[in-house]
Amino acid sequence: MILNGPNLNLLGTREPGIYGTRSFDDFLVELKSRFHDIHIDYLQSNHEGVLIDRLQEADGHYDGVVFNPGAYAHTSIALADCIRAIHLPVIEVHLTDIQQREAYRHHSFTAEACRDCIMGKGLEGYALALGELLGI
Repeated sequence: MILNGPNLNLLGTREPGIYGTRSFDDFLVELKSRFHDIHIDYLQSNHEGVLIDRLQEADGHYDGVVFNPGAYAHTSIALADCIRAIHLPVIEVHLTDIQQREAYRHHSFTAEACRDCIMGKGLEGYALALGELLGI
């Protein structure tokens, strides 16, 4: 499962100098063709509770989660607690290197609860995270 948090539905038009000009929906088509042997479900939500519900529902139904919590990474103890509570490996992805951004973005509460955090690789970070979950 791939989960994207707030404002990631705006990829392609949101601050293209930082996030690029490609939409996630366009990239997802490519990602599914690259990983054609696995089923990938996808959800984007701007609502923290929806993301928590989906993580809880994923437990026992998926082999792992690739999660870009967006700005919730820096604020959500609730998401971090949820990741710790489920029995799935979760890999956090950030399109940019949050360590090179504004100071308030340097710490990720959710990354502390995840198996790994991939940042600064753009959309390719999702493919790297899937590869890590699959052991390839």
